[in-house]
Amino acid sequence: MIVSYKSPEGGAEEVETDDLSAKESADIESVTELEWTEVEDALRRQKPTAMRAVLWIFRRRATPGLLFSQCDVSGWKRRLSAKMNTDETRDWIDALRADYGEASEKFAELLVAVRTAAHESVDVDKVLAEGKAPASGGPQESAGSSSNTAG
Repeated sequence: MIVSYKSPEGGAEEVETDDLSAKESADIESVTELEWTEVEDALRRQKPTAMRAVLWIFRRRATPGLLFSQCDVSGWKRRLSAKMNTDETRDWIDALRADYGEASEKFAELLVAVRTAAHESVDVDKVLAEGKAPASGGPQESAGSSSNTAG
Protein backbone atom coordinates (compact mmCIF):
# COMPACT_ATOMS: atom_id res chain seq x y z
CA MET A 1 0.00 0.00 0.00
CA ILE A 2 1.08 3.55 -0.63
CA VAL A 3 0.23 6.05 2.10
CA SER A 4 0.13 9.67 0.95
CA TYR A 5 -0.12 12.86 2.97
CA LYS A 6 -0.49 16.32 1.45
CA SER A 7 0.38 18.96 4.04
CA PRO A 8 -1.54 22.24 4.28
CA GLU A 9 1.66 24.02 3.18
CA GLY A 10 1.61 22.10 -0.10
CA GLY A 11 4.30 19.51 0.59
CA ALA A 12 3.62 15.83 0.02
CA GLU A 13 4.81 12.59 1.58
CA GLU A 14 4.37 9.22 -0.12
CA VAL A 15 5.55 6.05 1.57
CA GLU A 16 5.07 2.40 0.67
CA THR A 17 4.49 -0.47 3.07
CA ASP A 18 6.61 -2.74 0.85
CA ASP A 19 9.61 -0.72 2.05
CA LEU A 20 9.05 -1.52 5.75
CA SER A 21 11.36 -3.80 7.66
CA ALA A 22 9.96 -6.62 9.79
CA LYS A 23 10.72 -4.65 12.95
CA GLU A 24 9.00 -1.56 11.58
CA SER A 25 5.95 -3.65 10.67
CA ALA A 26 5.94 -5.06 14.20
CA ASP A 27 6.11 -1.52 15.60
CA ILE A 28 3.04 -0.63 13.53
CA GLU A 29 1.27 -3.72 14.85
CA SER A 30 2.18 -2.67 18.38
CA VAL A 31 0.89 0.91 18.19
CA THR A 32 -2.28 -0.02 16.30
CA GLU A 33 -2.90 -3.18 18.35
CA LEU A 34 -3.58 -5.03 15.09
CA GLU A 35 -1.99 -8.02 13.38
CA TRP A 36 -0.36 -7.15 10.03
CA THR A 37 -3.22 -8.53 7.93
CA GLU A 38 -5.57 -6.35 9.99
CA VAL A 39 -3.29 -3.34 9.40
CA GLU A 40 -3.49 -3.96 5.66
CA ASP A 41 -7.26 -4.20 5.89
CA ALA A 42 -7.39 -1.00 7.97
CA LEU A 43 -5.30 0.75 5.29
CA ARG A 44 -7.69 -0.41 2.57
CA ARG A 45 -10.57 0.97 4.66
CA GLN A 46 -8.75 4.32 5.11
CA LYS A 47 -8.50 4.00 8.90
CA PRO A 48 -6.56 7.02 10.20
CA THR A 49 -4.62 5.19 12.93
CA ALA A 50 -3.21 2.66 10.47
CA MET A 51 -2.30 5.33 7.89
CA ARG A 52 -0.77 7.53 10.58
CA ALA A 53 1.26 4.59 11.94
CA VAL A 54 2.81 3.90 8.54
CA LEU A 55 3.62 7.57 8.08
CA TRP A 56 5.09 7.68 11.61
CA ILE A 57 7.54 4.87 10.85
CA PHE A 58 8.95 6.70 7.83
CA ARG A 59 9.11 9.99 9.72
CA ARG A 60 10.87 8.16 12.55
CA ARG A 61 13.61 7.12 10.13
CA ALA A 62 14.39 10.81 9.58
CA THR A 63 13.81 11.74 13.23
CA PRO A 64 15.02 8.89 15.47
CA GLY A 65 13.11 8.76 18.74
CA LEU A 66 9.94 10.25 17.27
CA LEU A 67 7.01 8.85 19.25
CA PHE A 68 3.76 7.73 17.65
CA SER A 69 1.90 10.17 19.90
CA GLN A 70 3.98 12.99 18.37
CA CYS A 71 3.01 12.09 14.80
CA ASP A 72 -0.20 13.78 13.76
CA VAL A 73 -1.66 14.89 10.46
CA SER A 74 -3.94 17.88 10.23
CA GLY A 75 -6.99 17.65 8.01
CA TRP A 76 -6.48 13.90 7.64
CA LYS A 77 -9.82 13.26 5.91
CA ARG A 78 -8.78 15.45 2.97
CA ARG A 79 -5.03 15.00 3.04
CA LEU A 80 -4.29 11.40 4.07
CA SER A 81 -4.97 8.31 1.96
CA ALA A 82 -3.85 4.76 1.36
CA LYS A 83 -3.92 3.32 -2.14
CA MET A 84 -2.82 0.07 -3.77
CA ASN A 85 0.55 -0.13 -5.48
CA THR A 86 0.93 -1.72 -8.92
CA ASP A 87 1.47 -5.27 -7.61
CA GLU A 88 -1.60 -5.07 -5.36
CA THR A 89 -3.63 -3.69 -8.25
CA ARG A 90 -2.45 -6.58 -10.46
CA ASP A 91 -3.31 -9.14 -7.76
CA TRP A 92 -6.83 -7.78 -7.37
CA ILE A 93 -7.47 -7.68 -11.13
CA ASP A 94 -6.09 -11.21 -11.54
CA ALA A 95 -8.42 -12.43 -8.79
CA LEU A 96 -11.38 -10.73 -10.48
CA ARG A 97 -10.42 -12.28 -13.83
CA ALA A 98 -10.29 -15.72 -12.21
CA ASP A 99 -13.62 -15.25 -10.42
CA TYR A 100 -15.68 -13.49 -13.09
CA GLY A 101 -13.84 -13.26 -16.42
CA GLU A 102 -13.17 -9.92 -18.07
CA ALA A 103 -16.30 -10.04 -20.22
CA SER A 104 -18.70 -10.19 -17.26
CA GLU A 105 -20.75 -7.27 -15.96
CA LYS A 106 -19.55 -8.05 -12.43
CA PHE A 107 -15.92 -7.64 -13.53
CA ALA A 108 -16.73 -4.22 -15.02
CA GLU A 109 -18.59 -3.17 -11.85
CA LEU A 110 -15.73 -4.23 -9.57
CA LEU A 111 -13.15 -2.62 -11.83
CA VAL A 112 -14.58 0.74 -10.75
CA ALA A 113 -13.58 -0.11 -7.16
CA VAL A 114 -10.12 -1.18 -8.33
CA ARG A 115 -9.62 2.17 -10.09
CA THR A 116 -10.66 4.00 -6.93
CA ALA A 117 -8.31 1.95 -4.74
CA ALA A 118 -5.31 2.10 -7.09
CA HIS A 119 -2.64 4.70 -6.44
CA GLU A 120 -2.42 5.40 -10.17
CA SER A 121 -5.37 4.68 -12.46
CA VAL A 122 -2.89 4.05 -15.29
CA ASP A 123 -1.80 0.96 -13.34
CA VAL A 124 -5.26 -0.49 -13.93
CA ASP A 125 -5.02 0.16 -17.67
CA LYS A 126 -1.51 -1.29 -17.76
CA VAL A 127 -2.58 -4.47 -15.97
CA LEU A 128 -5.63 -4.84 -18.21
CA ALA A 129 -3.45 -4.46 -21.31
CA GLU A 130 -0.98 -7.05 -19.96
CA GLY A 131 -3.83 -9.51 -19.56
CA LYS A 132 -5.00 -9.05 -23.13
CA ALA A 133 -1.59 -9.52 -24.78
CA PRO A 134 -1.42 -13.34 -24.50
CA ALA A 135 -5.01 -13.71 -25.73
CA SER A 136 -4.22 -11.96 -29.05
CA GLY A 137 -2.01 -14.83 -30.16
CA GLY A 138 1.00 -12.62 -30.70
CA PRO A 139 2.65 -11.60 -33.96
CA GLN A 140 4.43 -14.92 -34.58
CA GLU A 141 1.20 -16.89 -34.46
CA SER A 142 -0.54 -14.44 -36.78
CA ALA A 143 2.36 -14.51 -39.24
CA GLY A 144 2.33 -18.31 -39.23
CA SER A 145 -1.41 -18.41 -39.74
CA SER A 146 -1.40 -16.02 -42.69
CA SER A 147 1.44 -17.87 -44.44
CA ASN A 148 -0.54 -21.12 -44.09
CA THR A 149 -3.65 -19.58 -45.64
CA ALA A 150 -1.66 -17.97 -48.45
CA GLY A 151 0.12 -21.18 -49.44
